[in-house]
Amino acid sequence: MVAIVTDVRYRMSLALIRDLGQAGVEVITCERERCRQNAASPALGALSRWTSRHVWLPEEGYGEALLDLCGEIGEKPALLPVGAATLETVARDRSRFDAVCGLCAPTLEQLDRMNSKERAAALAESLGVPVPESFVRREGEDLTDFARRLPLPCVIKPVCGEKLGLHAAERYAAVSTPEEAERAYARFLALAGSPPVVQRQLTGGALGCSVLALEGRVLASICHRRLREYPVSGGPASCCLRVERPDLPAYAERMAAETGYTGLAMFEFKEDGQGRPHLLEVNPRIWGTFPLTRASRSGIPLLWFLLAWNAGHPEDPVPLPRPDPPRSKKMIFAASDLSAAAGYLKRGQPRQALGALADLVNPTVRDGVFEWGDPLPGLAYVRSLLAKERRP
Repeated sequence: MVAIVTDVRYRMSLALIRDLGQAGVEVITCERERCRQNAASPALGALSRWTSRHVWLPEEGYGEALLDLCGEIGEKPALLPVGAATLETVARDRSRFDAVCGLCAPTLEQLDRMNSKERAAALAESLGVPVPESFVRREGEDLTDFARRLPLPCVIKPVCGEKLGLHAAERYAAVSTPEEAERAYARFLALAGSPPVVQRQLTGGALGCSVLALEGRVLASICHRRLREYPVSGGPASCCLRVERPDLPAYAERMAAETGYTGLAMFEFKEDGQGRPHLLEVNPRIWGTFPLTRASRSGIPLLWFLLAWNAGHPEDPVPLPRPDPPRSKKMIFAASDLSAAAGYLKRGQPRQALGALADLVNPTVRDGVFEWGDPLPGLAYVRSLLAKERRP
């Protein structure tokens, strides 16, 4: 059985490649040609010992090249799109991809509905899933007047920051003054060409519920709590912990069932001052803390592959394993977590900084990138971070 894993510059692709390779799947990786000489964004997955072959795909005609790669395998491979752009490319040309590979991925409508913060929030509200209070600029209302009537602090974010090419930490702005609110709103409005989302800022912890679904039925899920992040002012998780939160999968299952969702998705929640979760957004794809699925031995990567494989081979499907409950496990991205430690010290939060240092030397804490049994991707990742630091 063959899997094609795309967009292997992303660190979360490594967990997928390693799980599949260790399960005996032949893994072919591919990446856009522009990353070949880019020291700051190397194709990490191409360096894994579990990758049998790597293919560089051109930027122009990327979708056609990916179709050709799938078609040349000889048997329908399972295509596992990691990046959002590839996922959309596949969704837009679904019938042609279905002819040459197996897929377990959302439709274009499902992508658009979940990617849109406004549409996802409306869907959540209709199903009784709590969402933060939102504020809308009135027709003809002056932006300065709107900013002044907001109950600060607030969070301002575009409807879909990833489509704008923004990094995770750039996809929202936490504002505490009318002037900051006005600047952030104007910036996102200019970038997207449409009004951004404005929500009341919640003060509790950050949670995620990640699922694998097939035609609206959730087959596996894993919940995590974000313990640290980098940048510490608000960025991707640098440390997370697998937790038991039955309420979160229940919310995710409602939305998956209503939309008939197929594929991977992460539902991001934030707690209010009383510890009640509110849905912030949905990421209908592989998510940033995906390596926790491997660290916790959830079986989600292999199950995703098998669902895609069976979609390509309906006449001879492979029996699906019953995933074990994910183990309680803490995972870090060591390089980011060290930077987070320095950031927490500067903010006067020494306990958070010391926690990062303790987890770095704790043998029970797993790193999301580096593994001794597959060291080259981790070393390349550190080199890429150093290359970014040297940029003017």
